[in-house]
Amino acid sequence: MAKKVNKKELGLGIRALLTNIDEEVQKDQEKVVRELSHATAMISMEEIEVNPFQPRNEFDQDALDELAASIQVHGLIQPITVRRMSPNAYQLISGERRLRASRIAGLTEIPAYIRIANDQEMLEMALIENIQREDLNAIEVAITYQRLKEECALTDDQLADRMGKVKSRSTITNYLRLLKLPPDIQQSIKDRRLSMGHARSLAGVDDYALRDSLFRQTLREELSVRALEQLIRAYAEPKSKKAASRLPDAYEGIQQQFRQFFGSKKVQLKLRSEGKGQVVIPFHTVKELNALLDRIEEDQ
Repeated sequence: MAKKVNKKELGLGIRALLTNIDEEVQKDQEKVVRELSHATAMISMEEIEVNPFQPRNEFDQDALDELAASIQVHGLIQPITVRRMSPNAYQLISGERRLRASRIAGLTEIPAYIRIANDQEMLEMALIENIQREDLNAIEVAITYQRLKEECALTDDQLADRMGKVKSRSTITNYLRLLKLPPDIQQSIKDRRLSMGHARSLAGVDDYALRDSLFRQTLREELSVRALEQLIRAYAEPKSKKAASRLPDAYEGIQQQFRQFFGSKKVQLKLRSEGKGQVVIPFHTVKELNALLDRIEEDQ
């Protein structure tokens, strides 16, 4: 039986390859590209320069801060991609938003895929070869598709053509949607606690609180894909007035917070489709209204 290679050993192999990369490229560039295409190396943030031709130069600060907070908790799930310029010097190819957020998070090193000069065609072939391996989890497949789009400038249609009959355009789109899921859900997919079927179903839920509630319920109760799909349909279907009065657990907690804040059990959180709704705060006298206003002013 072949010996399994753990992550520590893989990291040592990549470091050894980078140490002698110029010599190795002279021997067999295609082999070097293939090895670098599916493994990451930890690179010092100080060794990475931003591509001066990067067309995007404005980033939403709130979104960066939110991503930085997530990185502090979960780490960086999707590595950046850099091109090796010289020993201990790299230029960013893709992932500037992740790089900026990692700096805000205080990281001194960042996981990165490394490319060498003039390797476009070989990289494309190596990534397509990697994606057809059977041991990849769904997030690894999604990241590889994303790299093919970003680094090889392929559209979804071109990517589907490259994959032949193995994957359809819709299948590729479903994988790419997984990268928009929150880090905790992505990590559960990587750990194989959630299947691709579970992930695809959760990716179709736009309501953040509902999706998080369904995700935790799926893990807690070990729901099958079919059971999860039935739950999602049940939330999406129109309900009778009696059924509508029962809020999902995540929203029930929010309603309780409103009731505690205003000191009234009559405060209601009402939901409609597409995450819309309203908070209803009833009062019967001017005195009751003034009491509600006092609550708000006390909290300011």
